[in-house]
Amino acid sequence: MIPGVLTVAGSDSGGGAGIQADLKTMLALGVHGMSVITAVTAQNSLGVQGAWELPVEAVRAQYRSVVDDIGVQAIKTGMLASAELVETVAELIGGTDAPAVVDPVGVSKHGDSLLAASALDSVRTKLLPVATVATPNLDEVAQIAGVHVESEEQLREAAAAVLAYGPRWVLIKGGHLPGDAVDLLTDGSQEHWLRAPRYDNRHTHGTGCTLASAIASGLAKGLSVPEAVAAAKEYVTGAIEAGFALGEGIGPVDHGWRFRGRS
Repeated sequence: MIPGVLTVAGSDSGGGAGIQADLKTMLALGVHGMSVITAVTAQNSLGVQGAWELPVEAVRAQYRSVVDDIGVQAIKTGMLASAELVETVAELIGGTDAPAVVDPVGVSKHGDSLLAASALDSVRTKLLPVATVATPNLDEVAQIAGVHVESEEQLREAAAAVLAYGPRWVLIKGGHLPGDAVDLLTDGSQEHWLRAPRYDNRHTHGTGCTLASAIASGLAKGLSVPEAVAAAKEYVTGAIEAGFALGEGIGPVDHGWRFRGRS
């Protein structure tokens, strides 16, 4: 049986991030992707021109429709937009027996806000406590925990600050630091440092969504958290290297890089 992974996130009309990136990643990694759309965005390579969140009842109905009939082996969250949606999704995840990867999306690649400021406390107190793995980047760490990371040595401080909100594991993504792309995965007792070369390619739209979806795919296939994160890091590194121009701005990572003869 093919494992099923459910993404709870916003739609990116340009196809580089959000639900579209999640489903492409899941297909590439051999799991069946399903979706709960939380918001619709008008979005392209230049930025987000508009965003409309769905009603809570629509989000809840989509989730129950999938989980109650098909079931899920892992869940991934992305753009949740408002405090009400954050709290609803946290409640749903808390009642589902499946690992959850929480990507606490705050802003888009272009700097557009995707989370209301009023929702931050709900992320801290409701969503992070039900996360198997939380995957904040450095901007999101600053938003959520008030820790501003400027060096690799500060990744431990950032991880401790996010773990204090209750996720079992946290992956602090250090991609915005200079040098190699280094991330820290920890549960507070064991540490896993993941390093990859940094490619001179500006077409990186969807990186965070892709990584979180890849981790969820690994967990759905029965990998441990460290194994799933290591495999996801390898996959997203290849996708970044193969990122391509699309439109006039920042293009997407290539979710299908392995299908195109790259190894």
